[in-house]
Amino acid sequence: MMKRSTLAFTTLGLLIGAVGGLYYLGSQTEESTVPRAPQDPYAFVRSLEGTRTDGDLKTGPGDDLVLDAELTRMFDYYLSALGEKPLPAIIQQTELELSRKLSPKAAAQARRLFANYLDYKRALIALDSNPQYAANQEGKQAAALRARFQAMQAARSRFFSASESKALFGFTDAYDLDAIARIEVSEDKQLNAQQKQDKLAQIDAAMPPALREEREAPLRIARAEEQVTQMRAQGASEQQIYQFRAATFSPQAAARLAEVDREEEQWKQRIADFLQQRARLLAGPGDEAGKLAALQTLRESKFSAQELPRLVAYEQ
Repeated sequence: MMKRSTLAFTTLGLLIGAVGGLYYLGSQTEESTVPRAPQDPYAFVRSLEGTRTDGDLKTGPGDDLVLDAELTRMFDYYLSALGEKPLPAIIQQTELELSRKLSPKAAAQARRLFANYLDYKRALIALDSNPQYAANQEGKQAAALRARFQAMQAARSRFFSASESKALFGFTDAYDLDAIARIEVSEDKQLNAQQKQDKLAQIDAAMPPALREEREAPLRIARAEEQVTQMRAQGASEQQIYQFRAATFSPQAAARLAEVDREEEQWKQRIADFLQQRARLLAGPGDEAGKLAALQTLRESKFSAQELPRLVAYEQ
């Protein structure tokens, strides 16, 4: 089944997502990206149909929980259901998943961090109500963003130790600081165009390796997929394409991209089947109102709530 962040449509963004987690958050070895049927009875909420829980949780020496960004990815996966489920139900489901994936000792550590994470999120809601941190004034966006970042760090220190904060949020902090620094350069009216270019080059040079990997990955993936397209046009087998991707990225990434390819083919077939049934329905007997109602029923029987908005492009 798919990760929540992976949709059943092959785009460059999807390919980046399929490879990206392997670059930056550690490779995952679970079976992935086999889409569920619409109206999956096992989904926690409707919007999570066809997805798999985010977060590749691990235990280390002494059965302790390994702290990294995968943990917050799992928390956010379930918290995204707010509005469809009340918070107590989300907390219960998250804790059940922690108990399922981890040993008792590691699960207890993760539950404590989850409770702290919820408190931290509440603190951020209060922080964002402060107009001081609204980055909506031209020429002052960087100052507001940096002030918010510092306030966020102060709030976080109430709920996490320095080591916990670095492990859980280190990558996103680096990403935020890099973005703020670039906005500061763009807003600096004392710099001419060449000086701004030089400043941005300095920021590039100081970029952490993981962040550099993320910025460069889209271009690398795009080039690789152009090569894949050429290989297919020349009659390459799927095994040859897998071997090319494995050598370019990793075996895990190659497997994920192969799943993306399969998803795209499944999606195309589902669309083709739907359009055939749609054409027969519209050409058949009955008044217009009845046909429109039947068409909506057909849509909802064939596609999930997440997929329905994307049918518009195919029905025009």
